[in-house]
Amino acid sequence: MKPLRCAVIGVGYLGKFHAQKYAQLPGCELVAVADSRLDVAQAVAQPLGCRAVADYHELLGQVDAVSVVVPTQAHHAVTLDFLRAGAHVLVEKPIAVTLEQADEMIAIAEQRGLTLAVGHLERFNPVALALEPLLQRPRFIESTRLAPFKPRATDVSVLLDLMIHDVDLILSLVDSEIVSIDSSGARVLTADIDIANARIRFANGCVANVTASRVSNKSERKMRVFQDRACHSLDFGTRQLVSYRATDADPHTAPEAAIERQLQTFGEADALQSEIADFVASVREGRAPKVGGRAGRRALAAVQRISAATELIA
Repeated sequence: MKPLRCAVIGVGYLGKFHAQKYAQLPGCELVAVADSRLDVAQAVAQPLGCRAVADYHELLGQVDAVSVVVPTQAHHAVTLDFLRAGAHVLVEKPIAVTLEQADEMIAIAEQRGLTLAVGHLERFNPVALALEPLLQRPRFIESTRLAPFKPRATDVSVLLDLMIHDVDLILSLVDSEIVSIDSSGARVLTADIDIANARIRFANGCVANVTASRVSNKSERKMRVFQDRACHSLDFGTRQLVSYRATDADPHTAPEAAIERQLQTFGEADALQSEIADFVASVREGRAPKVGGRAGRRALAAVQRISAATELIA
């Protein structure tokens, strides 16, 4: 099979890893990397044996598929340029700045029969994948995502930076419309919201309590999913899934026997490699990617509603 000609647009902290994954993936040829800082592009390209350009327009019509890993404000413009040139696109999250931009990206991809995938990486965490077959109508979800402050991510609020990971995953688990949101947030180190908590109610009765902070002294990515007679506790960082299930024992007379516990631990995993492999496979097989443009739009719409509902704590 002819190799898929690939490129990465934007090779800063995350983009350089995209480039490395394409270079390693069978059936792909990393043609080039592009970055407005040519020296940065050259530093990534040289060990991978590909071309480096400062202007991504030079690659239009020259590649079959690209990762767009530029600042969020440029997602729309860069993605449209490549879609119009006939290339499939994996764009990092969030899909765009506005829903109107997302709609245009989705429409052009669909009109031209091209794949548009969105980089919601946590969907490819082995813990999240292991939860899928265990899920039976979630009733309550609690998630916590904490991270130390990193200056490189402050072009957006903590909602678009961190909380959107959990919102996207929760939307995929619940599969119901949001009916109400209560949210509070605070500025700590930046002019935007750095810590926030949102309570999301869904039409099917499920409630999700979501907390995100980028001013923590530790990293933590955890979620608990409660359903009838079971609770699943996920730790995305340590890649552990603990399931608690009710037994037929009477919890009043035999509390120790009323709940059984099952632990699943997953070894080292490369979620980014899995994400890019899924994108490439969707292109080759003509199928939908695991996280397509419409899923990316749905996550953006939900976070925008959370942002609008957030009461700023003075």
